[in-house]
Amino acid sequence: MVRPYLPLKALRAFEASARHLSFTRAAEELHVTQAAVSHQVKLLETQLKVSLFTRLPRGLMLTQEGELLLPVLKSSFDQISHTLGRVGESSYREILNVGVVGTFAVGWLLPRLGDFQQQYPFVDLRLSTHNNRADIAAEGLDFAIRFGTGAWHATAAQPLLPAALSVMCTPDIAVRLNTRPTCWVKLGCALIAPMSGPSGYWRRGCHAAFR
Repeated sequence: MVRPYLPLKALRAFEASARHLSFTRAAEELHVTQAAVSHQVKLLETQLKVSLFTRLPRGLMLTQEGELLLPVLKSSFDQISHTLGRVGESSYREILNVGVVGTFAVGWLLPRLGDFQQQYPFVDLRLSTHNNRADIAAEGLDFAIRFGTGAWHATAAQPLLPAALSVMCTPDIAVRLNTRPTCWVKLGCALIAPMSGPSGYWRRGCHAAFR
């Protein structure tokens, strides 16, 4: 697509004048004369066929068209300036958003981040930790790390490594357990189910713990 001609000098002159509501202060910012700023703004008004300012004895006032144009130009110039600064300093970094289970982040991921950052210095890794079911699209994530089988709807899952699970209870319940309980419910034990994952985890965990 061929873009229409953009009068960048005139747009810059208008944006600075609109922020300051003064041609003189805009000229000081742009390091040009007040007459040059006024001339560029007049050229822009001529091209657009609208008045962008109401000239007052002691300054300027934006017209409705000027108020419409200013926030778009300000945002655009701010983004251009920010990006040029990052590129010019060779500090451009790719943002990578990852959602991680808290225990995995503390016990495995965080101790390894130093090596990752040395190997990939251009990646700005941003972690969010919680144990909720991952909704990658809604949370704005690039990746999510969760415990489970990977059988999640509309999600491409890749196994990373096996994880050990432990069956735990309070000390008073532990006293009431014999070495090979056949049924925890009969012993009056209330199991706390994990927040995610099939119930088979608990069954396999109990069998392994009391063999």
